[in-house]
Amino acid sequence: MELIDTHTHIYLEHFDKDREQVLKNARSRHVKKLLMPNIDSHSIRPMMEVARLSEGYCLPMMGLHPTSVKPAFEAELEIIESWLEKESFVAIGESGIDLYWDRSFLKQQIISFRRHAELALEHDLPLVIHARNSLEEIFDVLDEFKGSKLRGVFHCFPGNVAQAEKAVSMGFVLGIGGVVTYKNSIMAEVVRQVDMKYLLLETDSPYLSPVPKRGKRNESAFLTYIAEKVGELKNLSPEEVAGITTQNARAMFRIE
Repeated sequence: MELIDTHTHIYLEHFDKDREQVLKNARSRHVKKLLMPNIDSHSIRPMMEVARLSEGYCLPMMGLHPTSVKPAFEAELEIIESWLEKESFVAIGESGIDLYWDRSFLKQQIISFRRHAELALEHDLPLVIHARNSLEEIFDVLDEFKGSKLRGVFHCFPGNVAQAEKAVSMGFVLGIGGVVTYKNSIMAEVVRQVDMKYLLLETDSPYLSPVPKRGKRNESAFLTYIAEKVGELKNLSPEEVAGITTQNARAMFRIE
């Protein structure tokens, strides 16, 4: 069995005391690659250091998280763009719109997200989207790119079946994480209804730990619990889920 964690913040300080052990745990649970989304200019150096030390096991993305979009976000975008010119990344992200805590920077978040979509096209990379309380706003921006070759992932997809079908129709796949294991999660029905070819697995560690680890720090080794739940919902073995989603991840991110 081979798994790929398509979304983990393994470079954050949550793992500073035991990162090597956490990586060993992931390897022991058949996780073959970890993909790391960036947050902002402050997270770039630690992320790139983890990428360097892991020798190709942890692969970086480059982007500006929507909750880091503030009045001076243009300067942050300039830093993001400068890194894209000098290093290799597997995706643009994570970017998007987050209206859960605060709507006051919606205009700036839309501008930032639109620029990330442009960067994804310019660099021929997938766009990793953070969409919290903002799916319709996200769709509105993506409509501007209709007919382009924009592709990517809705990280921790938060919508219903109809919204999932719309995301897929726009050339995107869905990141399925620990939320699918939660009781009464609408993600269960999304997973039941959406074809496996449109699903990827992710942890978003250290956040959103799956059952039976809910409430604890999440880590990539817990991806097996997500694979098991998806298998239960799709009437597939965890090995079959791993095989399909890993192939999907390799195709989307163009990795071995």
